[in-house]
Amino acid sequence: MPINFPEIKGFGAAPFEAFSTAAASATKGLQAIAAETSNYSKSSFEKTRAHFEKLVGLKNINEAMQLQSAFTKSAYDDFMAQGAKIGEMYSTLAKEAFKPITASSQPPATAPHWKAPATATQNSSSAE
Repeated sequence: MPINFPEIKGFGAAPFEAFSTAAASATKGLQAIAAETSNYSKSSFEKTRAHFEKLVGLKNINEAMQLQSAFTKSAYDDFMAQGAKIGEMYSTLAKEAFKPITASSQPPATAPHWKAPATATQNSSSAE
């Protein structure tokens, strides 16, 4: 199928600008997610380090088990909260990134209009 360059030119610069805006928005969103993940990792590491310092100083196994149980619950709660936060950030990223693309998705005047194949309508009438 040959390429009709005048039809391609009819698409204009709007789709390119929309894609550029979407890419910039996605980049900014991914950077925010990376920064949030990095901050969570640092915080989690520090909490774990502090927990093991306390754990090493204990001499009673019951106290150690209680401390470990409390730490595990806290770490799980933090992880689930972080997962929800990152999920929301990804959702916002997708909405913001696709906003310029969906706004400029109007077809140009030179775009071809597609029709159903003629054989599809003939086959349905001949089957009766």
